[in-house]
Amino acid sequence: MQFSLLIQGSPTASQSLYSAYEFAAAALAQGHSIRRAFFYQDAVLIGNKLVATPQDEFDIQSAWQALGKAHQIPLVLCVASCLRRGILDDREAERFEKSATSIAETFEIGGLGQLIDASLESERLITFRP
Repeated sequence: MQFSLLIQGSPTASQSLYSAYEFAAAALAQGHSIRRAFFYQDAVLIGNKLVATPQDEFDIQSAWQALGKAHQIPLVLCVASCLRRGILDDREAERFEKSATSIAETFEIGGLGQLIDASLESERLITFRP
């Protein structure tokens, strides 16, 4: 079965990112596929390259990056949510005349159209809320 994921909770104030990661890893281990992971609202904070996870905590950002790379899963951050939270790629930094980017490797910025496409192309869209 092919799944797409919609994740909405903050990486620091919610279990939704961890639950979505565990679901994705288990689904992949069972032979299923993940079409796209779409991060919305505070979940886009997962894509901030300036975050430094304490050594004694699980690094959810690195875990998602490794999963995305290993299984070619697009890790899409909602553009509107990113702009409100200061997460910029090269294109958005240039567009808004900012001097730096803050998006972590493996993540990409996209619009809600990508979420709609993922839901149409997948057999199931699973939502992880805070």
